[in-house]
Amino acid sequence: MRTDVFGMAMRDYHFSGDKEGEIRTYSSLGEEDALPVAYLFREYGAMPELEKEALDLCRGRVLDIGCGAGSHSLHLKERDLDVTSLDISPGAVEVCRARGLTGVIATNFWEYEEKKFDTLLLLMNGVGIAGRVGRLPEFFQKARALLNPSGQILFDSSDIIYMFDKDEHGEYEFPSPETYYGEVEFEVAYKDMRSEPFPWLYIDSGVMEKVAADHGFAFELVRKGDHFDYLGKLSPLEY
Repeated sequence: MRTDVFGMAMRDYHFSGDKEGEIRTYSSLGEEDALPVAYLFREYGAMPELEKEALDLCRGRVLDIGCGAGSHSLHLKERDLDVTSLDISPGAVEVCRARGLTGVIATNFWEYEEKKFDTLLLLMNGVGIAGRVGRLPEFFQKARALLNPSGQILFDSSDIIYMFDKDEHGEYEFPSPETYYGEVEFEVAYKDMRSEPFPWLYIDSGVMEKVAADHGFAFELVRKGDHFDYLGKLSPLEY
């Protein structure tokens, strides 16, 4: 994302004391929503149960991908885990360092290649960085290059099929039969700043399990959430 909407919002919250700010989201599904910036700074006790369980399952050297304001990384640091925090947002990196994180890297998942890890962590639907189902093979290839042989990927996502209507035959009506329904286009805005459109992927557990198996990973459905969301674990298979 070339326009650092999240970074500006996090800077205002942390450095300027603007605790009431919101990040507005607009999607190709016609949905408009708002995310309180304060949510990015929540502590472990205020996190959803899926996130808590994911953090509890982290082990060894951890790469927190899309670390945002660093809330997950800070909890892992408190547990004395070796955590590297990764984000493409300059504002996020600045805020993470100001909050006491030292292993913060300003780059994106696709370009990072300095170390190998025991856990890749992608929370708040971080696996959505793939953007399209068709890019998941590249995601698995990159993940394997970053993982130790006995490593794991922990991620949460959602099956957004509930957002679509059914026709008179009980079949879901998707905007395009050629496109997976979880491929969404987003824009985000904060104050007078608005991002360019970017793709994001919500993937149901069944599709993830199949694509993972096709690319040498075992999928485990760790836990279902309360609203079509879930926590998943991916483990590389030997081949």
